[in-house]
Amino acid sequence: MDMLEQFLNFAEQSPTAFHAAANLEAVLQAGGFEELRETDPWLVDAGGKYYVKRNDSALIAFQVPETGFASFRIAAAHSDSPAFKLKQIFEDKTEYYVRLNVEKYGGMIMSTWLDRPLSVAGRIAVREGDTIVSRLVNLDRDALMIPNMPIHFNREANSGFAYDPQADMLPVYGGKESAGGLMREISEIAGVAEKDIFSHDLFLYGRERASIWGADDAYFSCGRIDDLECAWACVKALAESTARDTVNVCAVFDNEEVGSGSRQGADSGFLYDTLTRLGFTLGASDGEIRAAMAGSFMVSADNAHAIHPNHPEKWDKQNRPVMNGGVVIKRNASLKYTTDAMSSARFALICEKAGIPVQHFANRSDIAGGSTLGHISAGHVSVESVDIGLAQLAMHSIYETAGTRDLPMLVQALKEMWNG
Repeated sequence: MDMLEQFLNFAEQSPTAFHAAANLEAVLQAGGFEELRETDPWLVDAGGKYYVKRNDSALIAFQVPETGFASFRIAAAHSDSPAFKLKQIFEDKTEYYVRLNVEKYGGMIMSTWLDRPLSVAGRIAVREGDTIVSRLVNLDRDALMIPNMPIHFNREANSGFAYDPQADMLPVYGGKESAGGLMREISEIAGVAEKDIFSHDLFLYGRERASIWGADDAYFSCGRIDDLECAWACVKALAESTARDTVNVCAVFDNEEVGSGSRQGADSGFLYDTLTRLGFTLGASDGEIRAAMAGSFMVSADNAHAIHPNHPEKWDKQNRPVMNGGVVIKRNASLKYTTDAMSSARFALICEKAGIPVQHFANRSDIAGGSTLGHISAGHVSVESVDIGLAQLAMHSIYETAGTRDLPMLVQALKEMWNG
C-alpha cells in the first residue's frame, strides 16, 4: 500500500478528532512509541520514544536522543475539522419526522452538507462501576440526510441563499415512529446499556468514499483533508525518524477550528507542560530547559489554499500555490501566520536538502485571510516558527481536494528536519 492509500484509509477511519487521535496513536505504537500518562510519574530513557494524550483527541509524541539534547524540533497540526455537532438533547420529533438538533462546529461550507448520506460518530461518556469512562462510537452507515428545499419553494437557492443552521441544516433520521432509535443504535454499538450513557460528543460526517481522479490521477478528494493530511504526515514522518542531538516532537492539537481555546488546543499549556516535564525528567534544570526552547524550531502544519480554477482573481498575483507543486510556506504581515524571513529561509533550506520544491502563499491585501495554530501556540512555547501546508481546493467543504504528489513531499521534508 503506497503512502496516499495509507492516508486515505486513515482519513476514512477518522470521522472525528477522537478517532483521528486513536488512529494516530496506532501509527505511533507500530513505530515503537510508548504511552506516558499525564497523571503518572514519567520514566524516560535516552533513545526512547514516547507519546502522551489529552482528552482522547490530542496527542504529543517525542523521541529522545541517545545523548544530551540542545533543543526541540517540533511539528504541529490539528485533529479536528468543521462539522455539525449533536446537542446534548438532540432528538426533535415533529408530526412527520424525527430530526436531529445540531449546531455548527467550525466554519464549514454549509451547502456542501445537503443531499448526501451522513452518519454519526464521536465518543460517549459511560458509567463503568462507580466511574465514568470514554468510549469511541461510529454508526458507520448511511443514517441521515439534510434535504434541500426544492427550487420551486426557494427561488433564491442559486443566487446567494443564506442558510440558517437552526432552520435549514437539521438532518432527518426517520419517520416519527423512529423516536429514540439513534441512541439505541449508539448504545448497541458501544455494548452498553442506554441508561449508562451520561453524555456525548457526537458529530455528523459525510459517507462519500475517497476518490483519486483527474488526468494522470493528479488529484484526490475525501473528507477532512484539512488538517488530517498534515496531522498524518507529521506522525508518519516522526515514526520513521531518529533523534540525534535534538528532541523530535510532534504535537497534534484539537479544537483549532473553533479557536484552540481548550485544554487540548494550541492555546493551552499542553505543549509547554510536556516539554518542561520531559526536560525535568531527563535531569535538565529550569534554565537548561529555557535555553533549549530558545534554540528550538517549530513547523506549524495546516493546509493552504491552492489557486481556484474558476476564481484566480481572488488570489494574490505573485503568491499562488498549486496542487502537486510542493510544500507551501504561508505568510501574513499581521502575523496570523508566524513565518518571518529567518524561519521561512530555515524551512526552505530543509526542503532544499530533501529535494522538495517550495511554494509561497499570501492573501490579497484587500482580502482577510485565515489563521492557524502556530501563532496561538507561540504564546505558550515561544520558539522560532514557520507556518506551512499543502495546497488544496474547497477548504472546509464536506468533500475537499488535494494533489496526489504533495503528501510524500511533506513527509520527506519533515524527516529531513528530524533526521538532519
